[in-house]
Amino acid sequence: MKKILIPVTNHATLGETDQANGTFSPEITHVIHELMAAGFDYDIASIQGGKAPLYGTDMEGDEVNAKVLANQDFQNRVTNTIPVTQIQIEDYDAVFYPGGFGLLSDLATDASFAQLSAKHYENGGYIAAVCHGPAAMLPITLSNGETLLGSKSVTGFTREEEIDFGTIADIPFLLEESLARKAARFSKVQPWQELVIVDERVITGQNPASAHGVGKALVDALL
Repeated sequence: MKKILIPVTNHATLGETDQANGTFSPEITHVIHELMAAGFDYDIASIQGGKAPLYGTDMEGDEVNAKVLANQDFQNRVTNTIPVTQIQIEDYDAVFYPGGFGLLSDLATDASFAQLSAKHYENGGYIAAVCHGPAAMLPITLSNGETLLGSKSVTGFTREEEIDFGTIADIPFLLEESLARKAARFSKVQPWQELVIVDERVITGQNPASAHGVGKALVDALL
């Protein structure tokens, strides 16, 4: 059975504000929905372990989000995330980073998951991310000293979407600019439209609307 590692943030607020945040629920639930439909397994991990903060759990009209959130096994995994120190990266076929603003404050600069992801990628594994998730790819450096993103075409949450969402003043850094500086190519479409980019074994989605597509692309790659 294929197994996917899902690192999530421990940071429960938007930047340094007191606004509740963490991982944006639909961006993890829609991908897990695709993984489960394909018969895949997954583990949810974080830097510190323990309960992971989620927001967007009350999205109206999102049946997939509601269905996965109602799954007791999913809730147990979110409540008891595996600390990074206990992860055996050889056990996984892919790494998926869901979005949410929280990870801009921890996974975006975290060396522990970055080193595991680099090892995973160099062993032929896939790395996927959606929305702010690609921020966790920024610190991934390969054994030859080159960054993972340096040769890759990617997308992620855009400046326009930050403005629309009212978060541009509170985020720790602007993801689009960081990706544009580090990646070989950064692409985007109109705000809130779906965009999924597959560049060899790196899969990225622009925004929440792209989560389903990222999950589907990851399943297709692993089948």
